[in-house]
Amino acid sequence: MHNHFTVTIHDDNGVKQINLHKFVKKAIFYGLSFLLLLTFTGVGTILYLDASVDRVEAKKTVMEIAYKNLEAQNKALNATMQATQEKLLSKKKELDTLADSLSEMEVRLGLEPSDEERSVQERFDLSKLSFEQRITLLQLIPNGSPIEYKGITSKFGYRIHPTLHKKEFHRGIDLKAAMHTPVYAPADGIVEYAGRHKRSGFGRLVILNHAFGFKTFYGHLNKVVVKSKQFVQKGELIAYTGNAGLSNGPHLHYEIRYMYDVLNPYWFIKWTPDNYNEIFKREKKIPWQSLVAATSNLKVLKPTQTLPSLPQGQE
Repeated sequence: MHNHFTVTIHDDNGVKQINLHKFVKKAIFYGLSFLLLLTFTGVGTILYLDASVDRVEAKKTVMEIAYKNLEAQNKALNATMQATQEKLLSKKKELDTLADSLSEMEVRLGLEPSDEERSVQERFDLSKLSFEQRITLLQLIPNGSPIEYKGITSKFGYRIHPTLHKKEFHRGIDLKAAMHTPVYAPADGIVEYAGRHKRSGFGRLVILNHAFGFKTFYGHLNKVVVKSKQFVQKGELIAYTGNAGLSNGPHLHYEIRYMYDVLNPYWFIKWTPDNYNEIFKREKKIPWQSLVAATSNLKVLKPTQTLPSLPQGQE
């Protein structure tokens, strides 16, 4: 009897008793316990998975928002890059056009072909010479004839000396002039030398020191009216022509030098506002590009009237 237990069932028909073995009781107990454990485990798993799904959904939503923001930023960046590229292409076309125009302007000005290292801005500053800048250069650099022009008796270069009768290099030009013809400064400057100069053979000599390394020499003078270290303006009287020193007749020996180079004064005599670009074509010893750039901020307030110069086309 100890291995059995009785189950009593009451219903409308009366009372029934069922004798069951204890093994069945244990089986039912363990079955119910397993089902209960399985139920709790399933519920817990479902709750965990549901929470995990919620977290994943939240992360997915955040990632979708981030992706949309990134996609919008990428589109905006692409649009900006495209606009920048279009602007760069437009600027490049403008620079190419400007470079072609500058090359044409440089050719017209007679300047040396520009190298690739010099920027377009530098080339532009060189070629776009304003009226004020031209006036400034013509005020500070020798130009025009220092006397009333009546021709040249001896040109620049090798010649037979009229007095020594031997071949020599003539560093200037001899301008035809009668005795006591007024000599004027062709640019602003300082009198470096004024008086007799026996060693050179020029007799009475005046040397003017101009801006940017330019000097002018006036030889065979009859009378000097300026003194050493005196400042003179363009057009100011400095001397009178004569026949002093090694000379075979009245004239003016006129020289122009830039640093250590002797220059042909003829092209500077021809250099006037009406013939402004001629000097760039003719005189190659001067770095005109850097000179123009250096004087771009200078301005002469009261320029001097231009001196008498060589008529256009006359030799």
